[in-house]
Amino acid sequence: MNALFVGPDGRTRCKWAGAAPEFFDYHDKEWGFPVADDTRLFEKLCLESFQSGLSWRTILNKREGFRAAFDRFDFRKIATYGQADVDRLLTDDSIVRHKGKIAAVINNAGRAVEMVEAEGSLASFFWRYEPRPENLAPPQSRSTSPESEAIARELKRRGWKFLGPTTVYAFMQAMGLINDHAEECFVRAKVEAARRVFKRP
Repeated sequence: MNALFVGPDGRTRCKWAGAAPEFFDYHDKEWGFPVADDTRLFEKLCLESFQSGLSWRTILNKREGFRAAFDRFDFRKIATYGQADVDRLLTDDSIVRHKGKIAAVINNAGRAVEMVEAEGSLASFFWRYEPRPENLAPPQSRSTSPESEAIARELKRRGWKFLGPTTVYAFMQAMGLINDHAEECFVRAKVEAARRVFKRP
């Protein structure tokens, strides 16, 4: 039971959901549910990149700030950012003002545009790495996987930055490429149901 948390509503959740009140909605309604929308996928990639070395609570609390600062993660717009945008972002205290990560988002936006041209969508690229059921580890028992290593390697080859295997694995958990909710978590079954009807790109 050490991987679980029983909330004030009596429901059993993944233990991390109990670390902060603002985690409840994110855990219950978003984390692990399958995503095929390219803008949402790009946002999740960027937020996971910004989270590296920081707490997820910090990122979640600044999420609306990030959305406002980065044109709601419209990667086609972000790809056109210049030095004036970098200067603006570095003085925006509603986001994490990390020069390298800001530069990576702008760079990765350009790479995302290229990926859509080459693959049809970001979703079609990422969903091809969905692990086979027999290759899945027990929930929340690892921080990387062969798939996250393969994705990170391919993204690096294509010029993406700040997206190593650990960050990519967190992205896989968040976007629903795997269902990593604890076995006893009440959301796990909801995610499984969503995955059954989800149309892979």
